[in-house]
Amino acid sequence: MLSVIALLAGTFQVNAAERVPCGSVTFETNTYTVCEANLQQTSIQLFWKGADGRPYGYLRALPQRPDEQSGPLLFAINAGMFDEHLKPVGLYTENGRELVHLNTKPGPGNFHMRPNGVFFVTANRGEVLDTKAFLQQHLHPELATQSGPMLVINGHLHPRFIRSGNSRKRRSGVGSGDSQTALFVISDGEVTFHEFALFFRDGLKCSNALFLDGGSVPSVYIPSQNRGGNILPIGPMLGVFARANQTAVP
Repeated sequence: MLSVIALLAGTFQVNAAERVPCGSVTFETNTYTVCEANLQQTSIQLFWKGADGRPYGYLRALPQRPDEQSGPLLFAINAGMFDEHLKPVGLYTENGRELVHLNTKPGPGNFHMRPNGVFFVTANRGEVLDTKAFLQQHLHPELATQSGPMLVINGHLHPRFIRSGNSRKRRSGVGSGDSQTALFVISDGEVTFHEFALFFRDGLKCSNALFLDGGSVPSVYIPSQNRGGNILPIGPMLGVFARANQTAVP
């Protein structure tokens, strides 16, 4: 697997002690954890409810190997926003089944800060698109999760982000620079939307990027680093697994 460290080495300050698939990257004055999912070498899956019909709630509760085609769990992260019942507030498609419909209604909060967007995976591509562009392509993805706002839209920062914005929080998001690689990012400290979006665009060279969630401690679980999990239950979650025919992460 091409590691984040190999991807970013020589461009930013990278903690070489970190192991793939996640690395620590400093951009400007902020530090981020970046986890890479290459579609040819990993399997990306969404999780919401277990076999008992109840939400998993916790990243550490996810299966370590969900099927015979999957290798070990490399990392897991929150996959977007949810309501008080842990139900996704936007489009949620798992294993080709649309369990929650696309949400195009106006409303308050980050999710409705248009444009919002969708992270999706089909048989041969995985990308982030704003909701309008996603609708126009008439896709039938294997998995999809809707969140908002978009951070980067076709190389441009979200129009409502201003450099002088003073709302600082821990944030998580996903970006796509090409159709074969998704980059998941968790800020290690509090950042503004503008700073977070700028890292995706100028740091990671992502043409499109989507905000997943924020707060005091965005949720991530990296078994190889014995890192993370979540204290409070969350709704949709995304797990990235090594493929069974790939060499395991050391």
